[in-house]
Amino acid sequence: MFESAPGQLVETAPPRVTLRNYFAHPYDSAIAAARTCYAHHLITPDEITDKQRLNIGAATFYSGHHTVFQHAHFEFGLENVSRQFVWSFLHAHPFYNSEQQSQRYVRMDKVQAFVPSQSLFFDAGSRAIYEQAIAKAWAAYEELSKLLVGNTREILSDIWHIGPMSHPKRLQKIERSAEKRAIEVARYVLPVAAFTTMVHTVSGIVLHRLWRMCNASDTPCEAREVIGAMVAQVKEIDPQYFERFGTEPLEDLPEWKQPGGNNGAAINAEFDSQLENKTSKLIDYSPNAVKVTADAYRAVAGVTQAQCSDVEALDRLLNPARNTYRLETLNVGVHAPIMRALQHATYTFAKKISHTADSQDQRHRMVPGSRPLLTLADTREPDYITPALLQENPQAREVYERAMHEAWQAKNTLLDRGVPAEQTLYLLPNAKSIRLVETGSLLHLLHKWTMRTCFNAQEEIYQSSMDELAQLREVHPQIAKYVGPPCYLRANVTTPVCTEGSHYCGIKVWLDFPNVSRRI
Repeated sequence: MFESAPGQLVETAPPRVTLRNYFAHPYDSAIAAARTCYAHHLITPDEITDKQRLNIGAATFYSGHHTVFQHAHFEFGLENVSRQFVWSFLHAHPFYNSEQQSQRYVRMDKVQAFVPSQSLFFDAGSRAIYEQAIAKAWAAYEELSKLLVGNTREILSDIWHIGPMSHPKRLQKIERSAEKRAIEVARYVLPVAAFTTMVHTVSGIVLHRLWRMCNASDTPCEAREVIGAMVAQVKEIDPQYFERFGTEPLEDLPEWKQPGGNNGAAINAEFDSQLENKTSKLIDYSPNAVKVTADAYRAVAGVTQAQCSDVEALDRLLNPARNTYRLETLNVGVHAPIMRALQHATYTFAKKISHTADSQDQRHRMVPGSRPLLTLADTREPDYITPALLQENPQAREVYERAMHEAWQAKNTLLDRGVPAEQTLYLLPNAKSIRLVETGSLLHLLHKWTMRTCFNAQEEIYQSSMDELAQLREVHPQIAKYVGPPCYLRANVTTPVCTEGSHYCGIKVWLDFPNVSRRI
């Protein structure tokens, strides 16, 4: 239940964790799986004895044979958790599945956010400053949502050729789309303290690791509370799964003992200097990607170089007219023998995008990134990304920039009052710049580039993907010519050309990709 006492500006509540689905006997299932490795038949959970629970459980867990604990999965419903916690901890590793409430298309009407518990370091005065900052950010969000509708409506009407004779239903569709596009940009001013709701599924061993590592993020207090609640609910259905091992969160983490640190301005200046005004800069790659990929293909296909040249191998792999795997929306790459040849070429990028864009970018779990601990890279001066739409509306730009400065001012005021950085960082806006280094194999980047060069992709991830493709064309043009959005791959090969259905962007991107201009 939300807490909103008289005089409070923000609705808040403790995290709500619901165990929605789970294995009936997770611990015994793990022991049965372990026994099956050395048995003449398939061992079932009801065959497990107390002695096996004790001996096999300890032998597998403490020796690091953890795959047996990966079979059981737990599906949680999470409510009243901050977006900062999700970004910094819950989605910072690849082994999970989440469906999260979208701020792009869901209007945030209520001021609902994480508020730290009152303490010696976060007193009533600090809470008042904190809540006022969140309330101001929400007010800016509401104002921007209204100010930007006109711009989005004008652009969309031009793209879809809306005129006096257009059908009313067509006009309604444009109006709805305009409102969604407006809140998509307005959300940049919302604080990362904002609550979100999600369905989150992890395996049993991942839940063990999350509990062990819950102090390894910018949100250790919130992580301990949320993960602790998840662990407690698993203990209710099977106490053995955790109690037999007695693992506890690590307290003395290397990250917090590194020399230097807390020099965010210098770190950012050094990082930005290598970007050369790009959103994403290629800083390393496999120089022999073409030959290595072709060699791998020939090894799978059982052909010699005389039978299949490097150019021919790439065409067989990457040309959607010849390799129908390229047209699959199910992303079967790791399951397709020839597509696995694309795993051996890798590319590394330095990139700078907003907190909200990176929250989507990190969902490409097979393209991992090294993201900052904001606690160690905080800046006194505002450091944020400005969406392109704001360039066309001076009034909205003024509201936006004021919101940025107010967020940093409130954060700095709390720091000066002695509030721990962990708590002050929740006031940072979604627009906060995130600098990261990201590496992926050609196979997984290919999937990402296909999805994120679509005009419906989030603006910054689209731009970074286009930057990456431009640089791919410079180093490996033989590969780059086969990369683009779904419509580019499907044109003249299959129908429908666009896979977005009623969400078609209205632009025939495939006719001149990559020489196309995205307006919204």
